[in-house]
Amino acid sequence: MGRLPAPSPPPLHGLPLAPTTTHFLVVIKDFLVADTVSCIQQGTALLRRLSSAQYVAPQPDCFNSTLGGHIRHNLDHYACFLNGLPAGRVDYDDRDRDTLVEANPGYAADRLEDAARRLDLLEPAALLRELAVKTDTGSEIDAAQAWTRSTGRRELQFLLSHTIHHYALIAVICNHLGVALDPAFGVAPSTLRFQQQQGVTCAR
Repeated sequence: MGRLPAPSPPPLHGLPLAPTTTHFLVVIKDFLVADTVSCIQQGTALLRRLSSAQYVAPQPDCFNSTLGGHIRHNLDHYACFLNGLPAGRVDYDDRDRDTLVEANPGYAADRLEDAARRLDLLEPAALLRELAVKTDTGSEIDAAQAWTRSTGRRELQFLLSHTIHHYALIAVICNHLGVALDPAFGVAPSTLRFQQQQGVTCAR
């Protein structure tokens, strides 16, 4: 009697492992892009409430970082992703580091809104495209070895997680500045779900 074939691995969160249907593309559009845009809009709403003095005030308890510095850092990563996506090469080291984004909350909010608009206009198939991705890890290596294979969808997942991480630091600075935030600001979605299930408050 011959051996039975190995069972297929279970689908991720109920989705097929391969993008074989239009429905799968729509799900990505609805959830991944929408969640990322919503996260960016949280930052935009905050910036519209801040004074320039609050935005540039260094916080000793956060390595003397500023709200503007965290926003600029996040925005740079979105710009690298959006600019590199059409060619299939995303270089997170090729950042603008625009000092005006760090200094002017109104200008930064406008730039964030533009990034959210560009993300919302992405065709679902663009997130399934294979990419070459580069980021400086600190090692002295051959330039060709610095590039890693990824996909648009995986990078958008990274960007969402990266943004929430910096939002958590922004929340610490806002607390010291006396700026009130929604309790969910800077909290990972998995943490929020755990809190809802357990009825507890835990770390960001």
